[in-house]
Amino acid sequence: MSTSRNEAIKILRPDSLAAGERAIAVEVPVAIEIDGLGYAVMMMTPADLAEFTTGFLLTERLADSAHDVRDIDIFEAEAGWIVRVGLSDRCKGRIHDRVRHRTSDTSCGLCGISGLEQLRKPVPRTPPKPDTPVDALFAAVGRLRAHQPLNAATGAIHAAAACDREGGIVAAYEDVGRHNALDKLVGGIAITGQPIGGFILVTSRISFEMVDKALIAGAPMLVGISAPTSLAIDHAREHGLTLLALARSDAILVVNDPWNVFA
Repeated sequence: MSTSRNEAIKILRPDSLAAGERAIAVEVPVAIEIDGLGYAVMMMTPADLAEFTTGFLLTERLADSAHDVRDIDIFEAEAGWIVRVGLSDRCKGRIHDRVRHRTSDTSCGLCGISGLEQLRKPVPRTPPKPDTPVDALFAAVGRLRAHQPLNAATGAIHAAAACDREGGIVAAYEDVGRHNALDKLVGGIAITGQPIGGFILVTSRISFEMVDKALIAGAPMLVGISAPTSLAIDHAREHGLTLLALARSDAILVVNDPWNVFA
């Protein structure tokens, strides 16, 4: 699956104009069909679609574990990509309760829900207490760029990474959509069965859904390169998720610290 393509461009400077070439991130529609029903169309980077689909079904509460996600069939169509997937018998009824036909873009993962009641979905567990030294947080921020090859080429890609308590990055996924990148990470972790020992690090703004996905992943802590929204902070506080934001090489904001880890 191609994730970038080269485009001819012109480079404009104050005193000159030159021809050049630039790698551009590929964005395509990916249709998710669950047990024969069209559920969503996501605008995203066409890579790691099995991991994305698993994570998406988990964070949508349509599946409880990677074992509930079965028979993932991925193929390219004329207009984009189609992912057909089945659910385990115990989860099949959920799709009929929550089918929504929508097109989601990269700006808002809540676009297209049929009612506000769908915003509040159950969170199965309280996040564990973080056990990550402060210097490991800064180490992970410094290491993340090396795990963003597509963004390095295109400058248009978000990333989500799982980090251990020493600040090592054990898994990372990229996508044009910040929600998609995090769903890929959630799915990849679920498929391998490897728990998040330290924290999740994301390059994007932290919205309500980003917090919600981190809660489903069982992360002790969510760290964002960008800032959180008010609803994201409220959701983190309600469910006890440690939330850090605006992570830079010289400072990180502690937004929610339910365990007083950073007291």
